[in-house]
Amino acid sequence: MKVYPECYDCLGRLICQASRLATNDELLRQTAVEKATNVLDREFSNEQISIAIATKLHKIIRDVTGNPDPYRTVKENELAVAWELFSKVKGHYKDTINDYIKLAAVANAIDFFRSLDDVAEDIKKPAEFAIDDSQRFEAELKQASKVLYLADNVGEIYFDLPLVKKMRQLVDVKYVVKPSPVQNDATAEDVKEAGLEGEFGTVMTTGMASPGVILDLASNQFRQEFKAADLVFAKGMGHYESLSELPEEGKVFYCLMAKCRPVANSLRISLNSYVAMLR
Repeated sequence: MKVYPECYDCLGRLICQASRLATNDELLRQTAVEKATNVLDREFSNEQISIAIATKLHKIIRDVTGNPDPYRTVKENELAVAWELFSKVKGHYKDTINDYIKLAAVANAIDFFRSLDDVAEDIKKPAEFAIDDSQRFEAELKQASKVLYLADNVGEIYFDLPLVKKMRQLVDVKYVVKPSPVQNDATAEDVKEAGLEGEFGTVMTTGMASPGVILDLASNQFRQEFKAADLVFAKGMGHYESLSELPEEGKVFYCLMAKCRPVANSLRISLNSYVAMLR
């Protein structure tokens, strides 16, 4: 998905937010904002993918401020709230692939631009898909042998686990996180700190600190696993924005809430709608 004109303002907000979280030093913060804004101005075009630009912006801010994980406190709060919400809502879902897809989907209401109070209200409501290929995905799953599950925000890991466990009864599943901090995305260290490392089975990384997956920057191991996978379960807008640029092979299953208008427009759905789409 190529950028829309309004993506510029969103990326500008991202620069300000990440810089504010990264340091209390006003001079460092100003320097980070200026350098990142220069890159945004240089890189922004209708041929670019917003995730590719965001990846560069985050790196600049980390480098300038010397903070390797600006969103650390945000992620800790997110994990605490997510665990509490997961404990409350899990019992409302049946032990089926279809229901656990819905459980995984509602957690994608989590977003670093949204308040946790707003997120909590959305998670308490059942997901209704504007595009629903869940049954198709389940049918494909029964014919598959290898699945990659691309994780998104750190608080979603609790909501992902029931689906990953259910799928592992049928196929080999690798749970894919980021190798190092970027935004509030889940990392291997986050999974370990949450005490879930052994629960997911095989946990691997994309090999790049990016909110989505840019195959040219990913590790050789990830690229090989991506090619070999029969199905790729892709959580969140970042993965849709990046992977939707690839040729459609009928193996990427996008599971997300369209929390911004450009993504909603690209999918031709209403803002804040859920999608379970196999392409």
